[in-house]
Amino acid sequence: MGKAVSLPSSHEEIHYVQRSGWLRAAVLGANDGIISIAALLTGVAAAGAEAQEILLTGIVGLVAGALSMAAGEYVSVSSQKDLEKADIERERQHIQAFPQEELQELADIYIVRGLSPATARKVAREFSEKDALRAHIRDELGILEITRANPVLAGLSSALTFGGAALLPLCAAVLFPPAWAVSGIFLISILSLALLGAFGAKAGGAKKRTAVFRVTILGAVSMGIAYALGQAIGISI
Repeated sequence: MGKAVSLPSSHEEIHYVQRSGWLRAAVLGANDGIISIAALLTGVAAAGAEAQEILLTGIVGLVAGALSMAAGEYVSVSSQKDLEKADIERERQHIQAFPQEELQELADIYIVRGLSPATARKVAREFSEKDALRAHIRDELGILEITRANPVLAGLSSALTFGGAALLPLCAAVLFPPAWAVSGIFLISILSLALLGAFGAKAGGAKKRTAVFRVTILGAVSMGIAYALGQAIGISI
């Protein structure tokens, strides 16, 4: 007889999808804060601006960017929430007007997912008796409570992370001497982006190497383009 395999007494699964609402907005805000301010400062420095002008440009860019991210995320996610509410209300009306048709529609969904017709109808009936609208929201519309749109959370997450992350290239522009400003901004920004990519990957349960590579390459390209543009403008002036 083969050796018996002992199973763990408890089983715990770790899922990250419940973080999607704030994580996406936070990573987007931080990524945009680093890249946009670093590219802005790099371009201005390459154009020959003085240290005070670079600092002023960075501060104005930080404030404007944080406000823009907050407003943009709030409006965008509010539109998504409005769409969800409209679909839910439409589904509620359909359930009231055509209960049997909606019940069959729910059963058809379960059949497609692999249940036998008899089991699918039984499951659909039991779910509908408990809360028909909730069953349709979840299984027909695909809207889950843990991923529902939250405009305020998205707006605040983006604004705060944008401002915090934007301070990194701004501090580099202040701390490094003028002759090394561009190199300092580039170095600090790339390191910050790498850390951000690793954090985002860990928080979302994804591969760190892919996330770090993706965000650092895009950041380097953005700053390189801004630097080339700044030099071209500086030469022409």
